[in-house]
Amino acid sequence: MRIRTLTVLMTLLVGTCTFAHAQQTKPMSIEVFPFELEDKSAGAGIIPPDEHDRRYLSESAQMAKDMLSKSGRFTVVDVPARDEQAGAPHGLRNCGGCEGKIAKEHGASLALLGVVTRVNRTEHTMFIRILDAETGKAVLQGFTDLRMGPNYAWPRSVRWLMTNRILR
Repeated sequence: MRIRTLTVLMTLLVGTCTFAHAQQTKPMSIEVFPFELEDKSAGAGIIPPDEHDRRYLSESAQMAKDMLSKSGRFTVVDVPARDEQAGAPHGLRNCGGCEGKIAKEHGASLALLGVVTRVNRTEHTMFIRILDAETGKAVLQGFTDLRMGPNYAWPRSVRWLMTNRILR
């Protein structure tokens, strides 16, 4: 009987300490930039990105935002969409980490950039990196190996990366 009572008390104590620690942890602010498409397929020079590509890139970014928010560890900074890529040839992915500086200007402490690399029309890879907005250094990143599925599979790749690499 005493062991059972002691076990219950210890469980309550550990649970209370864990809850108190969770209450003290303040979520980090993060800006999620629009996901970018890097088309390495044979048709890249012939077939430009279309409304389906843009839709699934947008859904991918929204998936990342939703998962970050639901984790309780991040507060997503909502910034109206602008053409941040105008100053970066071929997107933010090639600007040397400028998304960190932009996120800092918008009041975020972290910046998330996702890049889908289309290998062909049914295979892709995805890279997500989170930079510290103050230092511009990567704090988290994840890369999918080759994934099967055309553009409608991109949000599923985000879910996999967020679950298995970023939020674990």
